[in-house]
Amino acid sequence: MTATDLPSRPLRRAELHALGLTTYTISEMLTNRLVREPFRGVYVDAALPDTTQLRVECLATVVDEHHVVRDRTAAAIHGIDVLTMAEHEVPTVVESSARNGRTRTRRPGVKGGRRTLLDRDVMRVGTVWVTTPLRTALDLGCNLRRRDAYAALNEFARLHGITAEQLLGELPRLRGRRGVRQLRELILLINPLIESPRESWVYLELIDAGIPAPQAQVWVEKNGVKAYRLDFAYPHHRICIEYDGFDDHLADPAQKERDDKRRGWLRDQGWTVVVVRSGDFTGNRLERWLDEVREALANSYSNRRW
Repeated sequence: MTATDLPSRPLRRAELHALGLTTYTISEMLTNRLVREPFRGVYVDAALPDTTQLRVECLATVVDEHHVVRDRTAAAIHGIDVLTMAEHEVPTVVESSARNGRTRTRRPGVKGGRRTLLDRDVMRVGTVWVTTPLRTALDLGCNLRRRDAYAALNEFARLHGITAEQLLGELPRLRGRRGVRQLRELILLINPLIESPRESWVYLELIDAGIPAPQAQVWVEKNGVKAYRLDFAYPHHRICIEYDGFDDHLADPAQKERDDKRRGWLRDQGWTVVVVRSGDFTGNRLERWLDEVREALANSYSNRRW
């Protein structure tokens, strides 16, 4: 038997033996990188992509049903990526909790813990128990750094329909938990129209700076037809704010050309265009674009005579 003959799922060593593989053969397949052993005692065909879903399915085969995938790993299963760029370059650590006083796992590659979870906090996704979108949003709102927590809440609102009302309704049972004050503050700012994590960062920086909240995803007409959609805008002031990922433009020069053309047209129509890039969230670079917005708002037309 070769690796290509293996089922496309995690397998215990006993299952490999049942398929006719000896201990020596398994060792040789590992050495030759034909199979992987994500966790001790569980194996997968090395040709299978090393996804979060596959890793949690591997973990599910070697822990009991009282273990629940949580936090950032749960977010990934729900289609929301909250890992840093650096964390994408190394094997994913699975975040898991044992329910209601059970013993947490200490397996390498797993960040184990214990958490009190109600039945309504968990759901089955394939072979895996995972916290629900609502519970995952609550946990990330407490556990992540502020910008990333806010971005995660907006993503759950946009992709899963989680509402501020639902989140606020769960707050009483989280009283006293570390991070719940941050969660409470961020819930009141949730905006499901915001379409990317870094756009959430932009919005939050504006609010924190005491600048009025802009509208998200604003359409601008050209010759009476909706032509351009802006990340953020103060339409009556003709001010727009757009986030540019520097890497996005390196990957797609044609997109940069389209963006430059759109922004040139907007400026010709009297719009102030403020562009925020990936490195513009600290220090002087942060203050630069915040000051641009402040100045543009201050210079807007008023009908006061004196």
